[in-house]
Amino acid sequence: MARFLFVVPPFVGHLNPAASVAAALETEGHAVAWVAHPRTAAAVLPEGARIFPLDDDRADTCLLVAMDKALGATVAEDIRICWEEIFFPLARETIPVVEQAVQAFAPDVLVVDQQAHGGALVARKRGLPWASLATMPAGLTQPFLGLPELSDWYPTQLAALDREAGLSPVAVPDLSPHGVIVFSSQALVNQPAPTHVHFVGPALTHRAESAPFPFEALRPGKRVLVTLGTLNFDVSEPFYRLVTETFDGDDLQLVLVAPSDQLPRVPSNMLTRPFVPQLRLLTEMHAVVCHAGHNTTCEALALGLPLVVVPLRSDQPVVAQQVVDAGAGIRLDFHDLDPGALRTAVHRVLSEPSFREAAQRIQASFREGGGAPRAAQLLVDLARPPNSAR
Repeated sequence: MARFLFVVPPFVGHLNPAASVAAALETEGHAVAWVAHPRTAAAVLPEGARIFPLDDDRADTCLLVAMDKALGATVAEDIRICWEEIFFPLARETIPVVEQAVQAFAPDVLVVDQQAHGGALVARKRGLPWASLATMPAGLTQPFLGLPELSDWYPTQLAALDREAGLSPVAVPDLSPHGVIVFSSQALVNQPAPTHVHFVGPALTHRAESAPFPFEALRPGKRVLVTLGTLNFDVSEPFYRLVTETFDGDDLQLVLVAPSDQLPRVPSNMLTRPFVPQLRLLTEMHAVVCHAGHNTTCEALALGLPLVVVPLRSDQPVVAQQVVDAGAGIRLDFHDLDPGALRTAVHRVLSEPSFREAAQRIQASFREGGGAPRAAQLLVDLARPPNSAR
């Protein structure tokens, strides 16, 4: 049996698919350990998971600084801030912990989230097989297409990290040449990719969801989930207020994933919770309004649900456009959101069959990808050469 060390950033949306793949590996008898932030990991990983801990407080500080600086930023500015204030600092701080984990756990393969660059640096420095997990597959081959201000800056920063780690810069240091596992499908991403890039679809199995929810309060008729994800509460209050005003008294029932203090009055046709068991809840929905975060988008499409997408930052505009290009939803401008346009968009994706049919085509492409079991098998295949040499 092989040994796999997962290196992940402190974001639930990145941990969830990795945890599904890890569970599939453990089901087959393989050993798994983690380099992760304990607070985030505790919400996702099973009790007893072996974790080499990163600094939670440092991650929180990085995130708060980035969110503060990103207020009012353009898409390009927001991406740059995220890397400067979160991913590059955490990469540097991750390196010694990954080194410790490699020494103690002796993995056959490192499994590295594409935004946990410290894991990639250690794998390359030690000559270990490693695979990338792409939870944000927008721009796999051209990461900043349409953002020329980043096209030179980003590789320059990666090259500087290489030199700091004692490595010679390479053309693509952040994605493994041994294998890139993409939690989407070619049908949705719709861009060419080299043969070592594997589209497995969302990894949704073995997901532990502990958030309580009053399923008995769901009504007959059409139901819509409204969420801006777990990292956008700083800008979400005006959005949720607009949603409640727009759909107050509508025949639809809405479930809003929002902090209770942002909604002093909740209309009778709505439920609000700060956290929900999203996968389970999606099975009761007919459409989703979201920020075009990759994980929420793919979870909805995995169930054949049409979307109204209102992207905020990072890769979300690219994901939103993928949804539109696939015919599975309607895109609106978050910063210039009109109540009438929002109401019309939601009712259109619910009433016009073409949106659901397109979502179901993407759903079928996800199933063909194989999900967590196929991702696990790809990792096992990567581990075989060193094992067979022992």
